[in-house]
Amino acid sequence: MTTPPVPSSPRVAVLGGGPGGYEAAMVAASLGAAVTIIERAGLGGSAVLTDVVPSKTLIATADLMTRVGEAEELGVKFDVEGGDCTPTMRADLKHINHRLLALARQQSGDIQRALENLGVRVLIGSGKLLDTHTIEVRGADGIEMVEADAILLAVGAYPRELPTALPDGERILNWAQLYNLEELPEELIVVGSGVTGAEFASAYNGLGSKVTLISSGDRVLPRSDTDAAEVLEGVFERRGVKVLARSRAEAVERTGDGVAVVLANGVKVTGSHCLVCVGSIPNTNGIGLEAAGVELTEGGHIKVDGVSRTTAPNIYAAGDCTGVFALASVAAMQGRIAIAHFMGDGVTPLKLHHVASNIFTSPEIATVGVSEEDVVSDRYQGDVVKLPLISNARAKMRNHKDGFIKIIARKGSGTVIGGVVVGPNASELIFPIAIAVAQKLHVDDLASTFTVYPSLTGSISEAARRLHVHM
Repeated sequence: MTTPPVPSSPRVAVLGGGPGGYEAAMVAASLGAAVTIIERAGLGGSAVLTDVVPSKTLIATADLMTRVGEAEELGVKFDVEGGDCTPTMRADLKHINHRLLALARQQSGDIQRALENLGVRVLIGSGKLLDTHTIEVRGADGIEMVEADAILLAVGAYPRELPTALPDGERILNWAQLYNLEELPEELIVVGSGVTGAEFASAYNGLGSKVTLISSGDRVLPRSDTDAAEVLEGVFERRGVKVLARSRAEAVERTGDGVAVVLANGVKVTGSHCLVCVGSIPNTNGIGLEAAGVELTEGGHIKVDGVSRTTAPNIYAAGDCTGVFALASVAAMQGRIAIAHFMGDGVTPLKLHHVASNIFTSPEIATVGVSEEDVVSDRYQGDVVKLPLISNARAKMRNHKDGFIKIIARKGSGTVIGGVVVGPNASELIFPIAIAVAQKLHVDDLASTFTVYPSLTGSISEAARRLHVHM
């Protein structure tokens, strides 16, 4: 009796080593695929090397300085030869940037080792699609052809530049160039009041820079919860961040030892440095998309469906290059979904209303699910309860004065459909609300679950209790 041949492992090639790429590679390898991942800069991609990991490490230092600066209110004194003094802090930016870049490199190395331990082949180089099954890789050792049964594109995005404000890496900067600075900017002008601009404005204010934030809209964070944006604006005002609303930046000029930002009305705003945060552009040029039949959206992003398929057979895409949500968590989920679909594993299409996101300002702003604006505009029928953190016992103990817990429940049924947390560690506190949204829990499920007293999560339970409907 002849033994049937053992089927060969499916071949998966991943172009791009960011969260969408390396998470997909790990899943594919664990499911028995022969995986090759191609990355030109280093594993982790820009998320690890120049974006998420560095920026959040910088923010962690700024948060610590902010807390120490408020320590006197909690009764903490700093003595010098027996007498009280006001603490004088200084951000050693050279040390801070050296540390955060070292952490980024360490994280990148950890990811590469984890992939190699799973049997993933790592190629450092630039990749280009030749067809739906072939990637040409140009690396230090020459050119190699990678054949695959399925290809995942996770090529990310890069900072958008204004032709009248081109970064020089010294005074005019994009967010990837900030970490080359060795001295703290004395007067930092931030152009753009979206998530990235608000985060860096908050961080550099905490580190000790004089910060001016230029917003073309009526307020900071124009696409975020209105109540949350108002809290942040109040904190900015109290801490000395100058917000120029309804002010469009037309150009940024070098002025020798500083910069001048020219506004649309002709006014010039001067400072020592300027950070330009005006969005990002997907890395889709020159990677052979047309040859493979991969179509783009009008905005230049790769078209994908709910299971990350592109318009080309056998080719998937994940992450910022798809324009879905510019979040590392979404990129990773898209990558995992793509591999599960290709490998025939259990898969659920991406559900954007389940996505929990966080803005790492001080205080943090976290959201999930349906927004209050959705309710006000009648896109959803819901009830909203908001509790200020100042009423929470643990917040009082820790001197947290800014923020709130907001829960949104479907009108009539009481199912949790959304929530907002503004406050310290909002990125952690949003998780129980995100579980409730994803699992369609009732407000009574949250209200009847024990929380520790005192704790910030107690306000989540209390908000849920206030949404209880007596039947």
